[in-house]
Amino acid sequence: MRVISHKAIRQFARKHADSTGALDAWYLVTKRATWSNLAEMKSDFPSADLVGRRTVFNIKGNTYRLIARVNHKSQKVFILHILTHAEYDKGDWEQ
Repeated sequence: MRVISHKAIRQFARKHADSTGALDAWYLVTKRATWSNLAEMKSDFPSADLVGRRTVFNIKGNTYRLIARVNHKSQKVFILHILTHAEYDKGDWEQ
Protein backbone atom coordinates (compact mmCIF):
# COMPACT_ATOMS: atom_id res chain seq x y z
CA MET A 1 0.00 0.00 0.00
CA ARG A 2 1.12 3.54 -0.59
CA VAL A 3 0.54 5.69 2.50
CA ILE A 4 -0.37 9.31 1.87
CA SER A 5 1.01 11.09 3.81
CA HIS A 6 3.72 10.04 6.24
CA LYS A 7 4.04 13.73 7.08
CA ALA A 8 0.79 13.52 9.09
CA ILE A 9 2.35 10.81 11.25
CA ARG A 10 5.49 12.88 11.88
CA GLN A 11 3.47 15.97 12.79
CA PHE A 12 1.24 14.09 15.21
CA ALA A 13 4.21 12.31 16.81
CA ARG A 14 5.86 15.67 17.49
CA LYS A 15 2.88 16.65 19.64
CA HIS A 16 2.39 13.18 21.15
CA ALA A 17 5.85 11.63 21.48
CA ASP A 18 4.50 8.46 23.07
CA SER A 19 2.68 7.65 19.81
CA THR A 20 5.85 7.47 17.71
CA GLY A 21 6.60 3.75 18.05
CA ALA A 22 3.01 2.66 17.49
CA LEU A 23 2.52 4.96 14.49
CA ASP A 24 5.81 3.83 12.95
CA ALA A 25 4.76 0.19 13.40
CA TRP A 26 1.38 0.91 11.77
CA TYR A 27 3.16 2.66 8.88
CA LEU A 28 5.60 -0.19 8.26
CA VAL A 29 2.88 -2.86 8.28
CA THR A 30 0.64 -0.77 6.02
CA LYS A 31 3.42 0.12 3.60
CA ARG A 32 4.27 -3.56 3.10
CA ALA A 33 0.66 -4.70 2.79
CA THR A 34 -1.24 -5.54 -0.39
CA TRP A 35 -4.76 -5.71 1.01
CA SER A 36 -7.51 -6.35 -1.50
CA ASN A 37 -10.38 -6.15 1.02
CA LEU A 38 -11.32 -5.42 4.62
CA ALA A 39 -10.83 -9.02 5.73
CA GLU A 40 -7.20 -8.97 4.61
CA MET A 41 -6.65 -5.65 6.37
CA LYS A 42 -8.17 -7.08 9.55
CA SER A 43 -5.62 -9.90 9.47
CA ASP A 44 -2.98 -7.23 10.17
CA PHE A 45 -5.18 -4.90 12.24
CA PRO A 46 -8.01 -6.91 13.86
CA SER A 47 -9.47 -3.84 15.58
CA ALA A 48 -9.76 -1.81 12.36
CA ASP A 49 -13.34 -0.71 11.77
CA LEU A 50 -15.10 0.64 8.74
CA VAL A 51 -17.05 3.81 9.56
CA GLY A 52 -18.82 4.93 6.42
CA ARG A 53 -16.11 5.18 3.76
CA ARG A 54 -13.36 5.60 6.34
CA THR A 55 -11.31 3.04 8.22
CA VAL A 56 -10.52 3.69 11.88
CA PHE A 57 -7.36 2.11 13.28
CA ASN A 58 -6.66 1.91 17.00
CA ILE A 59 -3.14 3.08 17.75
CA LYS A 60 -1.18 2.36 20.91
CA GLY A 61 -3.79 0.27 22.64
CA ASN A 62 -6.66 2.56 21.64
CA THR A 63 -4.96 5.66 23.07
CA TYR A 64 -5.02 7.21 19.60
CA ARG A 65 -7.12 6.77 16.47
CA LEU A 66 -5.88 6.97 12.91
CA ILE A 67 -8.66 7.61 10.39
CA ALA A 68 -7.93 6.82 6.78
CA ARG A 69 -9.55 6.24 3.45
CA VAL A 70 -8.28 2.93 2.07
CA ASN A 71 -8.51 2.33 -1.66
CA HIS A 72 -7.80 -1.36 -2.23
CA LYS A 73 -7.94 -1.03 -6.01
CA SER A 74 -5.26 1.67 -6.25
CA GLN A 75 -3.41 0.31 -3.19
CA LYS A 76 -3.41 3.70 -1.47
CA VAL A 77 -4.14 4.69 2.12
CA PHE A 78 -4.98 8.36 2.64
CA ILE A 79 -4.48 9.48 6.24
CA LEU A 80 -7.34 11.86 7.02
CA HIS A 81 -6.90 12.37 10.78
CA ILE A 82 -4.83 11.17 13.70
CA LEU A 83 -6.56 11.95 16.96
CA THR A 84 -6.42 11.30 20.65
CA HIS A 85 -9.21 9.08 21.91
CA ALA A 86 -10.90 12.13 23.47
CA GLU A 87 -10.75 14.08 20.19
CA TYR A 88 -12.16 11.08 18.34
CA ASP A 89 -15.06 10.79 20.78
CA LYS A 90 -16.12 14.39 20.05
CA GLY A 91 -16.99 13.22 16.52
CA ASP A 92 -15.82 16.35 14.70
CA TRP A 93 -13.83 14.18 12.28
CA GLU A 94 -17.08 12.74 10.88
CA GLN A 95 -18.08 16.07 9.29
